[in-house]
Amino acid sequence: MSETIDILAFGAHADDVEIGMGGTIAKLASEGKKVVICDLTEAELSSNGTVSLRKQEALDAAKKLGVVKRETLQIPDRGVFLNQDNIQAAVEVIRKYKPLAVFAPYEHDRHPDHGNASRLIREACFSAGIKNFLPKLEKHKVNKVYYYMINGFHNPDFLVDIEGYIDRKIDSLLSYKSQFVQGESGVKTPLTDGYIESVKAREKMMGKEAGLQYAEGFFSQGTLVLKDDLIGE
Repeated sequence: MSETIDILAFGAHADDVEIGMGGTIAKLASEGKKVVICDLTEAELSSNGTVSLRKQEALDAAKKLGVVKRETLQIPDRGVFLNQDNIQAAVEVIRKYKPLAVFAPYEHDRHPDHGNASRLIREACFSAGIKNFLPKLEKHKVNKVYYYMINGFHNPDFLVDIEGYIDRKIDSLLSYKSQFVQGESGVKTPLTDGYIESVKAREKMMGKEAGLQYAEGFFSQGTLVLKDDLIGE
């Protein structure tokens, strides 16, 4: 049985979505929007933590953001390739929830899985709207596809003001203690070296560009149409 939600956010690994758009998710959820997160892999190749621990951390983070459900596909970590099996797996999730909008990682990222996830979800959104692709499942056309940043700083197509939600974003990232805090048996990685602080600094810089305290930047697959007041306050 399919459901209908507002937002379906895909990440290659648990914590990708929180890094890129945790504040936006918290904001949308507080406004009554139904948000689902889908992690493509179990992140089994992570230098720190375990699959079971990462899943528990992911559920805790999702709860803090107000997400209604979180799913994990079993695409192999470092195996997020553009192939038929992976496209079908993503299409099944899209058709299950029938989201109004889909979010995925921005294609230009230092981690190959993030760029591959971007291309995979773009293909899946297109295929989900084709009637004879997996015909046993009702087709669903995704009208809005957006991309969020994980690593790096890029000039976005638009910003979302997250001033009142930056603390919830950071709190959700702190759920991933295995990734962002180097334990006694852990190893040093880019994530344990002040990564959360750098994410917060990025969102502050994003906001400053538009006269805001904090903002998250996004890219749009299609042309944006301005429907509200052209001038604004």
